[in-house]
Amino acid sequence: MAKSKTATEAIDMPIESKLKFLYELQLVDSKIDEIIHLRGELPLEVQDLEDEIVGLETRIKNYQSEAREMESMVLKKKNDIETSKALIKKYNDQQKNVRNNREFDSLSKEIEYQTLEIELSEKKIKEFSFQAKEKKRLVEETSGALSDRKMALEAKQKELKEITDETQREEDDLRKASEAYKDRIEERLYNAYQRIRKNARNGLAVVSVSRDACGGCFNRIPPQRQVDIKLSKKIIVCEYCGRILIDAEALAGEAVIKPKQDTPTDTKADTKTKTKAKAKAK
Repeated sequence: MAKSKTATEAIDMPIESKLKFLYELQLVDSKIDEIIHLRGELPLEVQDLEDEIVGLETRIKNYQSEAREMESMVLKKKNDIETSKALIKKYNDQQKNVRNNREFDSLSKEIEYQTLEIELSEKKIKEFSFQAKEKKRLVEETSGALSDRKMALEAKQKELKEITDETQREEDDLRKASEAYKDRIEERLYNAYQRIRKNARNGLAVVSVSRDACGGCFNRIPPQRQVDIKLSKKIIVCEYCGRILIDAEALAGEAVIKPKQDTPTDTKADTKTKTKAKAKAK
């Protein structure tokens, strides 16, 4: 029931008050943006480093697995060589007891085949050994890169934490203040503000007219439109960028204080006062 009453009050509120709340909300959100901007690209850099570290760790595991596979292949080929040597010895012994040339030729071909198998296995052993060595080199190289990335991540995380610790409390207070405006501003108007703010590159949905131009896109505002903006009797948006236009000085005069200038000479009233004071003194 209370919420319904608040929503009704927000709708029935004068346009000037609605614009004032929007302006105040924009000031709060802009301060939040400044805090986020202060952190800069650090959160993204930390995320990128974390992703890169995961990638490097996965790459190292793959290299290690491939190196083990190559070493296993080397061992297998060495066993194949021993098997071929045993067969050659067997065929040589059998050749001593052959009964005809046909059997001798057949055994000779088997010996030749096993000799070729040994040569091929020795070639494969060299290839697999080289690949295993290369994978181990890549493991060392990638491990060095991983160590560097971890050190960089630690430094970035420390830097981000320092900045976050300094600004977190202020940011939390500002976010609470920003959230509180939901109940003070008409829902339709609040949603429009959030939509404009989301599409604006600098996060400004409410801007004032400065030097006859929109404070967001800097396109010229016609004089009659500027008069309507100063009156604050209706919500006016920039026809170029869609931002809500306000007269900040009219809505929050106390926030736009002009520096007080020293007068070069005394006023007539001050002169008369000083003259009377001198006369009394005499």
